[in-house]
Amino acid sequence: MEGKQPGSAEQKRVTELKAVSEEPYLEDKDAAAGGAEPAVAVNDVLSRPLGPTPSQSRFQVDLVTEGFGRPAEATEKAGREGSMLGKSSEEAKGRFRVNFVDPSAGDETSGESGGGSSEGGNVSLQNGGDAMLNEGSLHSGGRHHHHYYYDTHTSTYYLRTFGHNTMDAVPRIDHYRHTAADLGEKLIRPSLAELHDELDKEPFEEGYANREEGMPTGEAVATYIPDSKGIVKFGWIKGVLVRCMLNIWGVMLFIRLSWIVGQAGIGLSIVVIAVATVVTTFTGLSTSAIATNGFVRGGGAYYLISRSLGPEFGGAIGLIFAFANAVAVAMYVVGFAETVVELLKENGTMMVDEMNDIRIIGTITVVLLLGISIAGMEWEAKAQIVLLVILILAIGDFVIGTFIPLDNKKPKGFFGYKAEIFMENFGPDFRNEETFFSVFAIFFPAATGILAGANISGDLADPQSAIPKGTLLAILITTLVYIGIAVSVGSCVVRDATGNINNTIITELTNCTTAACKLNYDFSSCQTGCQYGLMNNFQVMSMVSGFAPLISAGIFSATLSSALASFVSAPKIFQALCKDNIYPGFLMFAKGYGKNNEPLRGYLLTFLIALGFILIAELNIIAPIISNFFLASYALINFSVFHASLAKSPGWRPAFKYYNMWISLVGAILCCIVMFVINWWAALLTYVIVLGLYIYVTYKKPDVNWGSSTQALTYLNALQHSIRLSGVEDHVKNFRPQCLIMTGAPNSRPALLHLVHAFTKNVGLMICGHVHMGSQRQAVKERLSDLAKYQQWLIKNKMKAFYAPVHAEDLRDGGQYLMQAAGLGRMRPNTLVLGFKRNWKQADIRDVETYINLLHDAFDIQYGVVVIRLKEGLDISHLQGQGSKGPSSPLNLAGQRLLDATTQFQKKQGKSNIDVWWLFDDGGLTLLIPYLLTSKKKWKDCKIRVFIGGKINRIDRDRRAMATLLSKFRIDFSDIMVLGDINMKPKIENITAFEEMIEPFRLHEDDKEQEIADKMKESEPWRITDNELELHKTKMLL
Repeated sequence: MEGKQPGSAEQKRVTELKAVSEEPYLEDKDAAAGGAEPAVAVNDVLSRPLGPTPSQSRFQVDLVTEGFGRPAEATEKAGREGSMLGKSSEEAKGRFRVNFVDPSAGDETSGESGGGSSEGGNVSLQNGGDAMLNEGSLHSGGRHHHHYYYDTHTSTYYLRTFGHNTMDAVPRIDHYRHTAADLGEKLIRPSLAELHDELDKEPFEEGYANREEGMPTGEAVATYIPDSKGIVKFGWIKGVLVRCMLNIWGVMLFIRLSWIVGQAGIGLSIVVIAVATVVTTFTGLSTSAIATNGFVRGGGAYYLISRSLGPEFGGAIGLIFAFANAVAVAMYVVGFAETVVELLKENGTMMVDEMNDIRIIGTITVVLLLGISIAGMEWEAKAQIVLLVILILAIGDFVIGTFIPLDNKKPKGFFGYKAEIFMENFGPDFRNEETFFSVFAIFFPAATGILAGANISGDLADPQSAIPKGTLLAILITTLVYIGIAVSVGSCVVRDATGNINNTIITELTNCTTAACKLNYDFSSCQTGCQYGLMNNFQVMSMVSGFAPLISAGIFSATLSSALASFVSAPKIFQALCKDNIYPGFLMFAKGYGKNNEPLRGYLLTFLIALGFILIAELNIIAPIISNFFLASYALINFSVFHASLAKSPGWRPAFKYYNMWISLVGAILCCIVMFVINWWAALLTYVIVLGLYIYVTYKKPDVNWGSSTQALTYLNALQHSIRLSGVEDHVKNFRPQCLIMTGAPNSRPALLHLVHAFTKNVGLMICGHVHMGSQRQAVKERLSDLAKYQQWLIKNKMKAFYAPVHAEDLRDGGQYLMQAAGLGRMRPNTLVLGFKRNWKQADIRDVETYINLLHDAFDIQYGVVVIRLKEGLDISHLQGQGSKGPSSPLNLAGQRLLDATTQFQKKQGKSNIDVWWLFDDGGLTLLIPYLLTSKKKWKDCKIRVFIGGKINRIDRDRRAMATLLSKFRIDFSDIMVLGDINMKPKIENITAFEEMIEPFRLHEDDKEQEIADKMKESEPWRITDNELELHKTKMLL
């Protein structure tokens, strides 16, 4: 906002305020430090901060002349003119510059109000650090002080923004950071209310709005450009593509794929691979969608799921996923050790025995993996590249070998590409009780490496781009290779072969039915069992290859690369989980070391877990559980995308557009089905573990808020139900007390709160009304701070209630505002609850009038009214203090009684009576509230006694009539008391006491002059006139 005031032609001054938005409507979730810092060509740029963190600084309002930003001579001249003009109080209010003050500057004299010249050790951000740096210095008294401004007026970019000089900052990522981001500070822009507060502190003195000399309210932290030297960040090829390919190309490719082709045939093998690819592709699409919806940090699957579905699912999956990766290290290492032991057995060089050799080799291997991991991610990445090269060479070796059918390999079933073999092997031939599903269960673990790149998301240079490209391309490449090898091996090798060269058919047979027979080999003896062929030999690829040792090297590469990827993934995931403090006992593993924040403690823990399972060496039972753990995480990633899309949150805006919420749902369902296909008991065990961890995290209620889709969907459901409910007419059968309680601060009247909560919990609405009075600006600040503070207090104390603060001139106006505006749709209060005003005799009569009028207002708005009275009182704020945990000094006897009385409704009430004085028909609220109380556990032993008015000569008839009425209402009662003397006239002493009680409130107009009486009646309408007293005399003296 900019407004010009009259002034001299030479020196016009402008009052300039910065218009700001209180909260950002767009948020880059957990955004990294993406915005570039201002480029400052100053020699000592490293010695002075780029600017204080505004959230921990304070701003000051300086006087600025139009000359600011001109050349030095013009600036000094304008400064001198500004100083002269500043002597006039009318012209002293020039244009104001809002600066952030560096509190580290210490004490200094205030700067002058002129343009660029100022004195003081302030580091001032004019617009959050977006503009160019301007420096002015003033040397005085032998001290050198520098005042740095990030000025918008000297930058041509800002000079004519919207046609006016302005100090408003252009949009910048730092204004939209997540408040919990640790990769960069969120710049807090001063609100317009804060600027108003500064400008209201008059008179201005020497450029400061409050006569202060840059005195800060808190310690600012200067923000420096982070030193990225030595930090290793990977691109999408080395960081994602290579890792995913290595993890997907496991030992399954070399050892089990040929057996799967033998069992299922080429056709069904392609179907097996295709179904697995569909599941992983759907998961890859979902992963890409989540990864491109905001900044992705370390934690892989845990980070993606927890930030989407919340800490409950994220905490459960994070723990089992980290554990699964740790145990997977043992699985891959044992697979490597078994291959080595097989080679040792063939060469007769066993060390001890087969089992112990596996343990020895496995232990040595996992120690080497630990060393590579601790050496750093760069060494680990180099090792992965080497292993990938070996793996590709091994695959190429096999492909070359398929075109070189040697005669000595034909007895073992390898004949090269033959149409007869292709046709024979195309269909399935399941043996030994194998089925399509059992074969699929064996193959699918080979496809579970698609998150290898996402698991190190914190080490990727651009995870939003790298994860989608690397993951999806890896799925495509590995799928094509699996299908190609399945077709190749199925076209070259027969299912059964003896390996005996004597089985060659010399004479041509006319009744051949098998491909081997047509190729002049008789393998009919294999009915009793053979050692070669797709069905019998797991080393078919080694036999087919051109150079067999290279296939063994490929097996080593596949196992070691998968083990290394899992060894790195598990600690990274676990470290991210521990940083979020979901499980407080594991917080020690959150610590990182070095510039890459390496989880060395996590590496050691992973090493111990892997070593333990290697020494057990019984992984056949563990393997299906691990596969199900991976699948559970895949299912939740898919469900996360479906859930976020269903919630329709404006914050769900993935840059990756090639996803569909229904495809993600199908992917989640497929993952759950595959879990049971692989192993039904392992699937059930996985569900039980996930559910148990979910319940634990839900019970612990971690203090985190990640803006999950669960919150978004909860809001959407509440909104839709509220709108649907607003279209339904009220019905008496569905009436329930929805209470607006005038509690003030909720913790100041706990008895009022607990009693109402006793009959509204899980039944009706409860809103705690708090009226702030006094200065509007101060009350608004208090209201904003109290809103979060007391709502959290209600939640912490398990009160199912809402807190509603308002600002008003007095209690009556505040009560009217609340009764008219509180609630939403049908979720509106219909009953006003307030405490009895105990001090009405001693209180200011205007306060009593306000209290009484508040009751009348409630009846006018058609509210029910409940007044709660305790003999000791209700308000304990003078004892406890609002927000404190307990009294600061010993209480006297009255204070202790008051505190004891306030807790009486939190205790079990025992066998007591609830007396209902139903003297007049009030619509039944007087009966409904006691009934609701007795339906609660603490009040269930209480009995309801009903007191009614009647006549002495027909007490029994009145009692029976009321009993009949209550039975129709289905209200249980213990007794009905008929007050037969209710119509008797009061005693003389009671009449006298009543007259003495109302005496201070009477007008006594007959004893005053008419004019004086009329003025009093107009100014004090609450006074009781003689006419009113006479009019109601009959009623009072009944």
